[in-house]
Amino acid sequence: MEQAVSTFLTRRDVVAGLAVLAAPAVLAGAESASAQEKTLYERLGGVFAIAAVVDHFSDAVVKNPIVGQDSKNPQLREWHTKNLGRLPGLKFMRTLWVCEVSGGPFKFAATKPGATPLGLEEAHKDLKISPAEFDEVAAELGRTLDAFKVPEKEKGEVLGAFAAHKDEVTAGYVAAN
Repeated sequence: MEQAVSTFLTRRDVVAGLAVLAAPAVLAGAESASAQEKTLYERLGGVFAIAAVVDHFSDAVVKNPIVGQDSKNPQLREWHTKNLGRLPGLKFMRTLWVCEVSGGPFKFAATKPGATPLGLEEAHKDLKISPAEFDEVAAELGRTLDAFKVPEKEKGEVLGAFAAHKDEVTAGYVAAN
């Protein structure tokens, strides 16, 4: 017995068939569009550009009258006068941190692990950094980004990543008061 095979196609069948055929091309287009979006790390210029900004920023913090060598905060003043031999390592750690939070290939690991993934509360606890002092360091970072002509979008993203850790960095001050 022969069976009749229908060759009748509805519009719905045609659209569904085209969708199945087009899916790989649509997915490939989506992948290439996302591949075209650069990470913040890439938009900042990579590790060498980030290291240059961190170097400038770190030196500026040491000289800053509010949070540096002349700070009214005795812990910050002492760090910026008696511990400058540690500054190259701190610059390295800051560079790793910025590279990681901006989507780069480098990983930051806390030297003093704490309750948070970055351990920033432990690293800063003894410095007793006040919220106002934190804000001044953020302002110094903003001035450094301006000096390097970092575009507003990227500057905002860097400052946002920095600000996200204010509670951790100021935890020592809050606990002492």
